[in-house]
Amino acid sequence: MSTLRFVPEHAIAGIPNVVVDGSPNADTVLTLSHWPGSPTPPELRDDLSAQIAFRALSEPERFAGVEPVTNNHFDQDGIVSAFALLWPALALPRRELLIDVARAGDFGTFASREAARIAMILAALDDDVMSPVPAQSLAAPYPQRCGSLYQWALPQFAEIVDRPQEWRHLWGDEDAHLTRSIEAIAGGAVRVTEHRDVDLAVVTVPAEWAPRTTHRFTRVESSTLHPMAINNATECLRVAVVQGSRYHLELRYESWVMLVSRPVLPRPDLRVLAAELDTLEPGSARWRAGAPGALTPRLELFDGHESGLTPEAFLLHVRRFLEVAPPAWDPFTAT
Repeated sequence: MSTLRFVPEHAIAGIPNVVVDGSPNADTVLTLSHWPGSPTPPELRDDLSAQIAFRALSEPERFAGVEPVTNNHFDQDGIVSAFALLWPALALPRRELLIDVARAGDFGTFASREAARIAMILAALDDDVMSPVPAQSLAAPYPQRCGSLYQWALPQFAEIVDRPQEWRHLWGDEDAHLTRSIEAIAGGAVRVTEHRDVDLAVVTVPAEWAPRTTHRFTRVESSTLHPMAINNATECLRVAVVQGSRYHLELRYESWVMLVSRPVLPRPDLRVLAAELDTLEPGSARWRAGAPGALTPRLELFDGHESGLTPEAFLLHVRRFLEVAPPAWDPFTAT
């Protein structure tokens, strides 16, 4: 196996390379990614790119004659994948934890709370407010910013994984939000009801609860419940949240990638449902939705709007739509 090294994608032109987690470029000779339509060798495919990278380590001949490893975006699955290839002697003894970190980042689920906290640290590195990465690097155009994040994080990633307590200032507040969210579900203040026939989980949240800052992937978001608490509470990949007269429906990331561990119901086009709900609203509230090829398409009310539909009416229309909506996304044939 060649001595692999990380090279930012913006500096990779003309150099044969291995891509982890993202999409291949013109000079890629090996793709190790779960992204839609990725030319990952079928025998290496797995749910997470990190799992694919670890599997590839057992076939070093695939890396013959190539040294650069690259990725077009910075996130938890990407850095775990790159770290596994660059430092296999460090990564392999930590394999289970590292895959859990990648899972916490991409799928918002975790087996180990330590993995969730490490995922939060990595998200904070890409946060303009919290990041210890030099501000000049963060202010650069995204390709350069992405490369700088990898070059800053990879050399000290083993230390982050082994000593997350030393990075508590980057995960403490978000971890407290996760604790409150888990306790709210366990204690019944938040209800999670599953409709397995349409792969739908309905999460009912007290109307008066205020949103808090979280990260999803490495994006800064605001949510009443931490998304990891929701996703750890249900395997359903369509999640409807009901909070007073504000509702939304999200299609989880697992249905965007080439998931191989279990069958996944195809994504519908939520924009069709948004148009239907607009015709049903008794007042001025209006709906919008992301395209089926978005990472996590969401059906939601426009900012500041509250629905004139009752929760029961909203959920009835959601369920009826999911029962008959045609497939609008196939990650295995996407281009």
